[in-house]
Amino acid sequence: MASPEKDVPAIRRPMTLPGGPSTEERRAAMMRVDHAGEVGAVRIYQGQLAVLGAQAATAGIAAAIRSMAAQEARHLETFDKLLRERAVRPTALRPLWDVAGFALGAATALMGERAAMACTVAVEEVIEEHYGRQAEALSGTDPELEAVVREFGADEAAHRTEALDHGAKEAPGYRLLSGAIKAGCRLAIKLSEKI
Repeated sequence: MASPEKDVPAIRRPMTLPGGPSTEERRAAMMRVDHAGEVGAVRIYQGQLAVLGAQAATAGIAAAIRSMAAQEARHLETFDKLLRERAVRPTALRPLWDVAGFALGAATALMGERAAMACTVAVEEVIEEHYGRQAEALSGTDPELEAVVREFGADEAAHRTEALDHGAKEAPGYRLLSGAIKAGCRLAIKLSEKI
């Protein structure tokens, strides 16, 4: 005779602690931080293009940045739509990310093409990891959001590769610059999840 426990299918649920955030609250935090990240990405590229866009010597880099910026704008539109459809509030820090993103983009571009590309590599490495963790957490529980996160993670990986192809690692002080940008991105993620 079969044990009753063997006849009951296993239900995959995320582990939650009493008093912890609900599944809906965790998904809302995911979408809020993803939206904030896309706001920052759009603004970083706008800052870089404000500096590099008009320089003839950087035509190839500017074209790459424009292409990446167009994808980030599409990502932002998608998260704008998801936030509206799912009644999730955006981060209250959006004005800060608008300014900080543009400033980071402009500052790295002023340091040169390779520093601008180093910025892209650092940001995209953090975001690619972040989207990967989200995809795992969403696996099989929210197919629509999981598909978006996986697609956008692949786009971010492609941006990182393109920036590496444009000499990102040859930027002066690459390791220091990359480390500082990554730390800032990780802090922005934590803050945007909550605020």
